[in-house]
Amino acid sequence: MKVKYINRKLHHMAEDLTKKSYIFGRQKCKKLSARQQSLVENLLPKLLINPDKPFNEDELSPENQELWLEIGFGGGEHLSATAKANSHIQFIGCEPFLNGIAKLLVAIESEKLENIRIFDHDARKIINWLPDESLSRIYLLYPDPWPKKRHRKRRFVTSETLEMLARVLKPGADFIIASDIGDYIRTSLSAIEQSSDFVWSPQSKADWRTPPKEWPSTRYEQKAFREGRYPTYLKVKRAS
Repeated sequence: MKVKYINRKLHHMAEDLTKKSYIFGRQKCKKLSARQQSLVENLLPKLLINPDKPFNEDELSPENQELWLEIGFGGGEHLSATAKANSHIQFIGCEPFLNGIAKLLVAIESEKLENIRIFDHDARKIINWLPDESLSRIYLLYPDPWPKKRHRKRRFVTSETLEMLARVLKPGADFIIASDIGDYIRTSLSAIEQSSDFVWSPQSKADWRTPPKEWPSTRYEQKAFREGRYPTYLKVKRAS
C-alpha cells in the first residue's frame, strides 16, 4: 500500500508541476533546412516516445540494456557522441525545441545511431512515466538558468524533482549536472544537500571543475569558455 501511495503521490506531483510552469522558455525556432524538415517528417515519428502508452521494456531497453536519460539535449552534440561511444546502452533524450531535435536527427542519420529515443516536451512527464529504478544515469547539461528571481521556481533541480528522479534512478546511479551559472549550481547543491536520496562527496576541487572522462563538449560549453565562464560539473549519486 505504501508503494502505491508514493507512486500515486509522485504522479499527481508531476501533473501539478507541469500545470504550474514549464522548465523551458520559448519554443519558436529558425527555419529548418530541407534535410532537417525531411527528417522531422519521416524519422522523428519513429523515435518519439508517447507517455500515454504503457512503458515497454523490450522496446526501450532490449536484452536488459542500461537506460540513460539526457534532459534538455540542446543541439544533441553530447547525446549523439555519448550514444555513439556506448552502443550497448539505450538513451532517451528530452528536448522541447524543434531546432535542437532537428540537429540531433541529422547526427542520428549520419552516424547511423540506433540507440536513441526522443521526447519533445517537459522532461518531468517522461520521468513520471518511467518505472521505478529504470535508469542507470541522468544528464542535466546547461539547463535554462531562469536568472530572474520570480522565475527561479522553474529551475529543474528542486526538492520536488529530486524526489521524482530518485524514484527512477537505480541505487548508486549517477546524476550529472553541468552549468556555467554559479547561482544555479548553488541552488542545486542546496536542494541536493537537503535530500536524503542523493549524495555528493567531492574529494578535491578537481571533482567539480573537471568533466567526467570521455566528455563530449557542446557548442554552448565552448561558448561559455570563450566568454570566460567556467562550468561546474556535479557528479551526484543516488543513495544506496
